[in-house]
Amino acid sequence: MNKKNASGHLDAGAFQGKSIAAVLILLIAVLTAAFSYRHFHVASGQGHDFDLVLSSVKTGEVYARYPVSISDTFSIGFIHSVNKSPVIDHYEIRKDGIYVVKTVYYGFGAGVQTQLEEGQKLEYGDDGSMIITGFDKKMDDLVYFVGTVSDHTLTLGDGEEISLRDLCGRNAMVRFSLEDPGKNR
Repeated sequence: MNKKNASGHLDAGAFQGKSIAAVLILLIAVLTAAFSYRHFHVASGQGHDFDLVLSSVKTGEVYARYPVSISDTFSIGFIHSVNKSPVIDHYEIRKDGIYVVKTVYYGFGAGVQTQLEEGQKLEYGDDGSMIITGFDKKMDDLVYFVGTVSDHTLTLGDGEEISLRDLCGRNAMVRFSLEDPGKNR
């Protein structure tokens, strides 16, 4: 019940105090709900669409899992074993799998693409790189052989770089696949 002051008017101070208390209670409730939602979804693996799983082709051992969502990207960079120049393959996560979307390389030679296929485009980067786009190809079995001389580097969409040699070991055959989040956690 609102209090009236000596002149018969409502006491504004009492009204403001109740309003502030109501706003604070509402704010606490919203923050608690938001924290609970985020904590539940992230802890239970529900904050993303898939896990990008890196595993051994030979043994099936899982080296690592990274949370990814549809339209996220990642890349694998390495020094080409034949022409000795950097190559970076770029991939995109889609609802039905992993797609190669572009390749960046710095030198022509054996083992790198020399002709464009239908729908592909070649551009040159400011750093002298050659960038081929327009692949749009689903990779049903994406496997990399981790080098002994030079490393392979996984770069996630947020810029985090992971040495595959450190993670998986030299000469490892690493499979990249997508799994439902929370599986085998």
